[in-house]
Amino acid sequence: MNARLSLALEGADAMPSSGRILVLNAGAAADLSLLPQDRVTIVQGFRPDHDALAARGYAVTPETGGPDGELAAAIVFLPRARAEARALVAEAARQVSPGGPVWVDGQKTDGIESMARDVRSRVAISAPVAKAHGKIFRFDAPDGPAFADWRAAESVPAPGFVTLPGMFSADKPDAGSALLAGALPGDLSGRGADLGAGWGWLSAQILAQGRVGGLHLVEANHSALACARRNIADLRAQFHWADVALFEPGGKLDFVVTNPPFHTTRAADTKLGEAFVRAAGRMLKPSGQMLMVANRHLPYETVLAETFRDFDEIKGNAGYKVFRAARPRVSPRSVAARN
Repeated sequence: MNARLSLALEGADAMPSSGRILVLNAGAAADLSLLPQDRVTIVQGFRPDHDALAARGYAVTPETGGPDGELAAAIVFLPRARAEARALVAEAARQVSPGGPVWVDGQKTDGIESMARDVRSRVAISAPVAKAHGKIFRFDAPDGPAFADWRAAESVPAPGFVTLPGMFSADKPDAGSALLAGALPGDLSGRGADLGAGWGWLSAQILAQGRVGGLHLVEANHSALACARRNIADLRAQFHWADVALFEPGGKLDFVVTNPPFHTTRAADTKLGEAFVRAAGRMLKPSGQMLMVANRHLPYETVLAETFRDFDEIKGNAGYKVFRAARPRVSPRSVAARN
């Protein structure tokens, strides 16, 4: 059990005895065993975590948006992005009935201390419980718009595009994606995929290549994909809320373009990008190619050599490197599928 949550929920009056309990941003491994599962609704828009929680029997939805003041209580697990964290707290305060408890839990590295100060400036909060490099505190949902200005607000990161807080590079197109867009070959053609498409800026640059016949936008963040649907009005685009490692395009592709993530926490983890490379190799035709951008310091060369017979760095700068990889190696999974 989350040690902080366990301590916070001790006591007969810690949680209402009836009514729905909203849980925002719980991860796949979240231990919610002290909560009555039949009363819990989890909002989780990251597809792998969503599916893992659903497999454990929880009611899970990818989006917030319930009625005002109808829930008994809420628990918010803080994300790293400050604007997104504020939006989740505001959403919990809006949906919980006035006077109902809202718990906010997070690591120090996720800004829990500054969040406690910011919430305290608006409403009274309980004494925070500190444990395991983090804290949890409670406030009672206000009867009024105390957090209305914290609600998620759209940004315009580039002309014709919208984003929401917490998305990757929500304020402007990522520098790596811009470098990759500049390296797209002029003869790019056929059916392809943008793995980790985000809110769609790179996909729009791919679709600007007139010979592209179709493009799968594959993104695990539900809100980012919803923005991509708004940002791209092109009949060649197909949108998939999916874990890249599990996605099947329904036929081998001519190309894959990707700017893969390399962390879900503050620590870099090349395993995420490696999974994208392997997924690309699995999806491509023998004649297909992958175009990928990566941070200069991340060592993807080994997995590229394992997955493709040919790869080269075709463009780069001090911060990023762009690879072109071709002739994917046939994996046991691919052979089994073919047979």
